[in-house]
Amino acid sequence: MSKEKILEVKGLQTSFYTHLGEVQSVRNVDFDVYKGEVLGVVGESGSGKSVTCSSVMRLLQKPGKIKGGQVLFKGEDLVTKSEKEMRKIQGNEMSMIFQDPMSALNPVYTIGNQMVEVIRAHKNVSKKEAEEIAIKMLTLVGIPSPEERMKNYPHEFSGGMRQRAVIAMALSCDPELVIADEPTTALDVTIQAQILELMKDLQERLHSSIIFITHDLGVIAQLCTRVIVMYGGMVMEEATVDELFYDAKNPYTMGLLNSIPNPNADTKERLQPIPGSPPDLLNPPKGCPFCNRCEYAMKVCLDEVPEMHEISPTHKSRCHLLRSDAPVVEGFVKEARM
Repeated sequence: MSKEKILEVKGLQTSFYTHLGEVQSVRNVDFDVYKGEVLGVVGESGSGKSVTCSSVMRLLQKPGKIKGGQVLFKGEDLVTKSEKEMRKIQGNEMSMIFQDPMSALNPVYTIGNQMVEVIRAHKNVSKKEAEEIAIKMLTLVGIPSPEERMKNYPHEFSGGMRQRAVIAMALSCDPELVIADEPTTALDVTIQAQILELMKDLQERLHSSIIFITHDLGVIAQLCTRVIVMYGGMVMEEATVDELFYDAKNPYTMGLLNSIPNPNADTKERLQPIPGSPPDLLNPPKGCPFCNRCEYAMKVCLDEVPEMHEISPTHKSRCHLLRSDAPVVEGFVKEARM
């Protein structure tokens, strides 16, 4: 993995202005993506994962609005760019694989028509050249008889094939950054494994950077090199995959890990869900967003948002228990404090 940054997100704030008030979906989010890496973004539904990446791509729908921060893509701030300037970047230099391929594809146009339209919108090629590129990409993602399949409509593809077609479309213009928004959620486990293997193979071949959004830690372990954990619109922990699974330093991350069933257990074990519900981002908590569900919560957690503490050069966590003056708490490793 290169140490050259392709994306820097700094203090990103995104809100939805509804008739009930301002929903603060993304609150001061910071993270980087390096060239050639796969960064996982994990968290419960409603934690801000998809809104963060839609903000990065500038694909927010009204009443959503970026209210602060920077999104630096190859050194240029995307937040300040016009819609016309963004159209040159979207689909060309950075692209998105959506969660539901059926809604991402137009049902009244063939797969070939849609792929050719995308390619010609971003590349100065003839229709015939665009068709050749589309066939090549469909072959690359493992769709059999791609010349014939170009003539099919989305409903004539299976769920797994539709997702492969969407991946082929997203990669057809050789983007440097791909954002995959839970692309395996609607698929059965066999097809999910095939899609993950496909994305891993394509990333190694094409050397694209990938942001992979998911709520499945098993997917994170299989595909990603680094991961950020989001909750309540904030980044709670950032680490390499090994650091996250073997040395988590945030109570929320620990709760996610404890809720994973163990298929190798000798005896039956009850799952350990995280009690309580996520915070209401229409009226977010004053302090740590996880404090009302945290077994280690202290008074300071209610009043102050914890800072990100550096555990190692690749590992950071947002928790008051990592402060030098924090009490020793059973079950929370003290040695890692900075």
